[in-house]
Amino acid sequence: MIFNIPGYVKLIMNRLEEKGYTAYIVGGSIRDMLLDKTPSDYDIATNALPDNIEDIFSDMKRFNVGKKFGTIVISQEEGDVEVTTFRVDGNYIDGRRPEEVSFSSNIIDDLSRRDFTINAMAYNYNTGIIDPYNGREDLKNKIIRTVGDSGARFKEDYLRILRAARFSTQLDFTIEKSTFDAGKKYGQNISKISMERITAEFFKILLCEKPSNGIRIMEDMEILNIVLPEIIPAIGFEQKNPHHEWDVYNHLLCVLDNTPPIIQVRLAALFHDIAKPYTLSIDENGIGHFYGHDKIGAEISKDILKRFKCSNELIEKVYIFVKEHMNHHTNFKEKGIKRLIRRVGEDEIFNLIALQKADIKCSNKNASIDHIIEREKEIKDILDNKEAYEINQMAIDGRDLIELGFEEGKIIGEILEYLLEKVMENPELNNKDNLKKMALDFKNLTEGQGCCDIIP
Repeated sequence: MIFNIPGYVKLIMNRLEEKGYTAYIVGGSIRDMLLDKTPSDYDIATNALPDNIEDIFSDMKRFNVGKKFGTIVISQEEGDVEVTTFRVDGNYIDGRRPEEVSFSSNIIDDLSRRDFTINAMAYNYNTGIIDPYNGREDLKNKIIRTVGDSGARFKEDYLRILRAARFSTQLDFTIEKSTFDAGKKYGQNISKISMERITAEFFKILLCEKPSNGIRIMEDMEILNIVLPEIIPAIGFEQKNPHHEWDVYNHLLCVLDNTPPIIQVRLAALFHDIAKPYTLSIDENGIGHFYGHDKIGAEISKDILKRFKCSNELIEKVYIFVKEHMNHHTNFKEKGIKRLIRRVGEDEIFNLIALQKADIKCSNKNASIDHIIEREKEIKDILDNKEAYEINQMAIDGRDLIELGFEEGKIIGEILEYLLEKVMENPELNNKDNLKKMALDFKNLTEGQGCCDIIP
């Protein structure tokens, strides 16, 4: 079998071989090519030592942050390639990383330390595929299986348990029984892994075509309570409401699967009803209600994402989605829709709509999204017509108000907010002459009283 290797990767392999070393493409890139997928990146293993690698590629941009473990990153315009010396890992520290590594001249030694058989293959043009652990057979049979003893492999790095769930979800493969059983046995040790590593794997699961499969695998392996304990109360929690056919957990997973693979949307889908188990009230007819679950859920989502070490930007986006997900029940007029766009942001408003569509579809088989489609159209019209919903979209600004005689300070912002309210009601008012006149009229009206007292 001959693979189509990109030129910038072949250049590295050829140069190593010209210097008398061997070089193989290894790991996930082999797996992907055997699955007829284009790898997102390429890793090369070689018998050249790190100092040799640096010398051979002295004319290229290099990063040696992993030199202790034998890895030098060669950076080219087309992409970065990790070049790693064949190695054997020493004892692992607390199931996270090897205490030391020793370099080898044998590619089989290097492959023996890898996590799963489908990731333990190597290839070059001279030798073809090297597959000592029957990774191709497991690819053919759609199986995730560890290299060697599963318990030993997971105890080396407990993150591999979560990676098994991730690969199973990404590839739609089955986890082989002994691998699954070992993952379940040692799963609680995932708590020893850094949150950054856990988050990276978990987010990859969320971005899969059917992320619910990964969540259910985590549940079955009894690691979901480690990664996301906040969702456990939702499992089997009946909503006692005729508008909801499923328990909260299965509803969340349905919404998750029916949203686009955008991380803030997927996170909001998983969290949007996470507060329902804490907000259930039963009315006199025996019907369940969850007043305030959107606001409480938004706070819970913020706490979760802080624990996940997420950026403030991502936390804020998810917070807003969860807090706003119920507003499709509100019959907004045009100004209300503009306020919604302002709160959510033009870049994210259609992501909120996508979340709401999925939420409704996963409520019951008779649910209609017609009203959401109509709102989506209204939002598109507002944006296409460039109607103002933000202060900076008006034909007047603070400098214009100062030129009209207003003093700098809080009053400027208050007047601009007042004018924006009027413009959102009537877009035709958004020209400088109209707005100047309205500002002066407002000044005359408010002399002698607090500005804010009359701003709607």
